[in-house]
Amino acid sequence: MTTSTSIRIDQQFYDQARNEALAEHRTIAGQVEYWARVGRAALDNPDLPVSFVAETLASMAEPREEATAFVPRSHRA
Repeated sequence: MTTSTSIRIDQQFYDQARNEALAEHRTIAGQVEYWARVGRAALDNPDLPVSFVAETLASMAEPREEATAFVPRSHRA
């Protein structure tokens, strides 16, 4: 069960989240949650580039049945 909590954020940050949410097909709350997950993971893994962290989180959210199996270059036809 998901609960809802209201928070106050700067209007400029809200506007940025709204614009990004539209582009990424997320809700505004979903966009802020995404940014929070990426930021938390980036802080927990400071040696990794933020883009790598974001891509890893996105791939982890992908349904298993839609995932593409990894094939090393040495085994590709």
